[in-house]
Amino acid sequence: MTDPGAGAAHGSSDTRFFGQPWALAHVFGVEAWERFSFYGMQIVMVYYLYFSVSEGGLGIPESTAVGIVGAYGGAVYLATILGAWVADRLLGSERTLFISAIVIMAGHIALALLPGGFGVAVGLILVAVGSGGLKANATSVVGTLYAPGDSRRDAGFSLFYLGINLGAFLGPLVTGWLRTNAGFHWAFGAAAVGMGLGLLQYSFGRRDLPAEARAVPNPLPRRRYPLVGVVGVAAIAVIVLLVLVGVIRADNLSLVVIITVIAATIAYFAVILSSRRIDGDERSRVLGFIPLFITSVAFWSLYQQQFTVVPLYAQKKLDLDIFGWQMPPDWVQSINPVFIIILSGVFAALWTRLGPRQPSTPVKFGLGVIIMGVAFLLFLPFADGGADSTPLLAMVGIILVFTIAELLLSPVGLSVATKLAPAAFHTQMVALFFLSVSLGSAISGWLAGYYDPTNEVPYFSILGAIAILVGVGLLLSVKPVLKLMKGVR
Repeated sequence: MTDPGAGAAHGSSDTRFFGQPWALAHVFGVEAWERFSFYGMQIVMVYYLYFSVSEGGLGIPESTAVGIVGAYGGAVYLATILGAWVADRLLGSERTLFISAIVIMAGHIALALLPGGFGVAVGLILVAVGSGGLKANATSVVGTLYAPGDSRRDAGFSLFYLGINLGAFLGPLVTGWLRTNAGFHWAFGAAAVGMGLGLLQYSFGRRDLPAEARAVPNPLPRRRYPLVGVVGVAAIAVIVLLVLVGVIRADNLSLVVIITVIAATIAYFAVILSSRRIDGDERSRVLGFIPLFITSVAFWSLYQQQFTVVPLYAQKKLDLDIFGWQMPPDWVQSINPVFIIILSGVFAALWTRLGPRQPSTPVKFGLGVIIMGVAFLLFLPFADGGADSTPLLAMVGIILVFTIAELLLSPVGLSVATKLAPAAFHTQMVALFFLSVSLGSAISGWLAGYYDPTNEVPYFSILGAIAILVGVGLLLSVKPVLKLMKGVR
């Protein structure tokens, strides 16, 4: 009988999934359906929160609605730290991924079946925690499918990335159509069904995964389990108490997440920089990561407004008429994944062709945030217009610029985090990059509260200019930053 846990050992002979190990198909599937449900739900959620009760929504003020969505996005990336810790100390990546997928599905079911604000609270908490756990471990599980030196690894991750973007493309199309034609809860239900399909496929394929995927790298001693349980219960109790006394409210949720992430970031940097387990060069590289971290926060603060301001803009300002047919505004969110699928290969080929002549990481970061700022300035020719005042083609062009900026910073950020990481803090440096995404996402929700459809020029011009200045500042600091990075480019 073949040992299903031998994955990495016999993976080189398994080419059943487009030349890749068959187990990749199962992780590909669960991640594609997770992105389907995540993006499909997130766009619908904005409209559900602020549409009037007569339209099927909750009638929450727009500024509060976008703040909640931004806080939720920040919470997802903050939860990746919890997901990574659970995998490393308690369950292993594969089990954490499986349980996280179940939690996500439960969250979507809650959104579909539970009424009003209670359903939103329960659903978003479950989806955020589950998505954080799945996102933190899916990449790790894919990595276990390949033995060291397996030349198929990069192609395998490219297929995995394709799955992510296929799900992100299809999710808004399906849930947007259902929201328009059947109602919000049908859309949330579709997200639950999508996650259920991914979970079903994955549950049958789990046995094909290698033993490494189930390994617990740094098991927590049994004697410390009670302490962890007490800390977890205490943390939940504190959060509940803060909600009950009114410190944490729907209208300040994004600010609460911002403060929490800033505190976690400072703590992470302090722990790493003060550790005796790192040498002088490693400490210098961590210091070199700080300006990249700040630039990343600025980038995500604008980029993540695809899920806060852009849905409002699409619903209020975009001309969605296509030969007499009115396109659902939710479908605007499917444009970015198409460009990602098309352009990610182009950028990979470009960097490969340039080799050592390609721009350094600080230059890529600086250009990424500058281009993101330019994308915001591209809204200005259509600012302060009325309903249907912005052509759909113009929005397609703006999102193309969003995508180019993303490809200059997002994959490069994960890569440089691993390069700059001290040996003793490899996972924590990756977590720090995710914290920059978390902080930027939460800030995007907070900033979106200031968006006024009747007075758009200040909003787009100020944020665009700030992003450009941050990028120019990093470009002017490339030499000292590279000096701190100690040979890492």
